[in-house]
Amino acid sequence: MRFLPHAADWWTIPTGPRNTIADVAGVTVGHATLTEGTARTGVTALLPHGGDLFRLRPPAGVAVLNGFGKSLGLVQVTELGEIETPILLTNTFGVHACAEALIRSAIRANPAIGRRDSTVNPLAFECNDGRINDIQAMAVDTALAMSAIENADTEFAQGTIGAGTGMSTFGLAGGIGSASRRVVLSRETTFTLGTLVLSNFGKASHLRVFGRRVSGDSSKAPADKGSIIVIFATDAPMESRQLARLARRAGAGLGRLGSHFGHGSGDIALAFSTANMRDMQARAETLPATRLAERSMDAFFEAAVEATEEAVLNALWNAETIEGYSGRRLKTLRDILPEAGR
Repeated sequence: MRFLPHAADWWTIPTGPRNTIADVAGVTVGHATLTEGTARTGVTALLPHGGDLFRLRPPAGVAVLNGFGKSLGLVQVTELGEIETPILLTNTFGVHACAEALIRSAIRANPAIGRRDSTVNPLAFECNDGRINDIQAMAVDTALAMSAIENADTEFAQGTIGAGTGMSTFGLAGGIGSASRRVVLSRETTFTLGTLVLSNFGKASHLRVFGRRVSGDSSKAPADKGSIIVIFATDAPMESRQLARLARRAGAGLGRLGSHFGHGSGDIALAFSTANMRDMQARAETLPATRLAERSMDAFFEAAVEATEEAVLNALWNAETIEGYSGRRLKTLRDILPEAGR
């Protein structure tokens, strides 16, 4: 992974050892990339833990910053405050294939789903990579989605890979980015917050790196019609309401980069916790839980803003120049930052 120059001078909160979402214990990420024919696309899978998510469900909260998107499963997460499958990221027309893969995977592990048990809520997010990928080819299939799940690990690449292969951010090659923060509440109490983004948003002339506009003013730059998916993971014991509050802070991080959530942009954030997971096999009428004190939320809000900003920059900095199916080429952030050549 490449590291953005002068980054250490900008952030105020320490990172985890990997500086990725996998710094939250149990979280893994996998990619499956397809660059055959006119396809420039893929799937990225995020697993909150290594067990059976249908049986052991992490609490979660959702924030829809701008709802121009076609993600699947958000309504139930908003209602019940928990997730029950891996989280898959892909292109707009790949959501159905990802949903089928998640359903089939859950049924294999739990054959009673939809019969003696409840149905399962597949969670799939999307951004439109149609400027680079021939999205009409609908190249994402269930096998590709399953491959991303099977490849999940604590070490994973960033940039133009997996779901991020054909994505564009502020007119540059974008894609998958990640970052983490250590949230120190006291000498005895430290938690981790991790972020993963699928970045495909922003007007070219609006990009700011460390508070400085770097891409110049361009009257010909197209409007912000892209999208971004932001996933937060934490080991702090937050309930779904607190996690939804945390997810909303993604917007502040995106604003620091120059985003205004354009009319045609789908900007969605989800946060989950690996603490207080609900065991579906428990038969007790009441369940014990520890909840983070509200006065401690500010520390996580600040961490979420920094981690979101850095995750997008890491997506940009680690991206490679890519040529689309129609011949369009996207430069990288390394091409336009003076620091890249030093």
